[in-house]
Amino acid sequence: MRENIAVLDFGSQYAHLIAKRLRLMGYYSEIRSPSSGTDVFKHTKGIILSGGPSSVYEKNIPEFNEAIFGLDIPVLGLCYGHQLMCRHYGGRVEKGRTAEFGIASLEQKKGADCPLFKGLSFPTRVWMSHQDEVTLLPDGFECTAFTKDCAYAAVQDGKRKRFGLQFHTEVKDTAEGNAVLQNFAQLCGMDKNWNQDAVLEGILDDIRERAKDRSVLLFLSGGVDSSVVALLLHCAIGKNLHCVFVDNGLLRLNEGDQVMEMFGNKFGLNITRVDAE
Repeated sequence: MRENIAVLDFGSQYAHLIAKRLRLMGYYSEIRSPSSGTDVFKHTKGIILSGGPSSVYEKNIPEFNEAIFGLDIPVLGLCYGHQLMCRHYGGRVEKGRTAEFGIASLEQKKGADCPLFKGLSFPTRVWMSHQDEVTLLPDGFECTAFTKDCAYAAVQDGKRKRFGLQFHTEVKDTAEGNAVLQNFAQLCGMDKNWNQDAVLEGILDDIRERAKDRSVLLFLSGGVDSSVVALLLHCAIGKNLHCVFVDNGLLRLNEGDQVMEMFGNKFGLNITRVDAE
């Protein structure tokens, strides 16, 4: 399995963007459910808690496995994730006196030394989207940055490797967001282990691992989805793939013949045509 940074999706519209940003920088990232068991993080070097539309003090919030906080790896909370982490460790989260939606100016707290801010120039532009805010820090945490309307815009517990940011690093409106994510990846001890060219080989390796020496039956229609799956399986396991093409009589003129020509003759797949007209 590939080492990764896991993103826990609490329903944020930006959760997948976090993972995308990390991958574009060369760090493999996976989206995980907040209720995941700790066993799925065996190869995880760091965890990012995404934002989300809920308030941490409400009753019907996304289920979260708090045992995740017991893992000895860095954890970064963003927006809702920042609030959830602070509340878990004994802090207080309340509806803020002033909501922040849009661009804000982030100031570093005097004397604060945060590894996430390495190379950043303050004040720096960030994107805020919150009504709630942390109003009391947990024991062991310190404030590292603030905005005009948010006293605890960035916090950390360096000993436990826990970091919280009220703003969204993953959106382009946060001017130095990629630098923050880059610093977090380095803090996690991540090596660059992902690129777009490696995606195909990773998929093929996964197929080989799952299929092993067994035969695989695939119903191939000639449409985009089954065609892509068929070619991936063919590249991975060759003649152990058995395709069945059901010609139901409702295809376009000569389409059945075209499917057989393409996949049987051109690509050399092991394919059987069933006349079900």
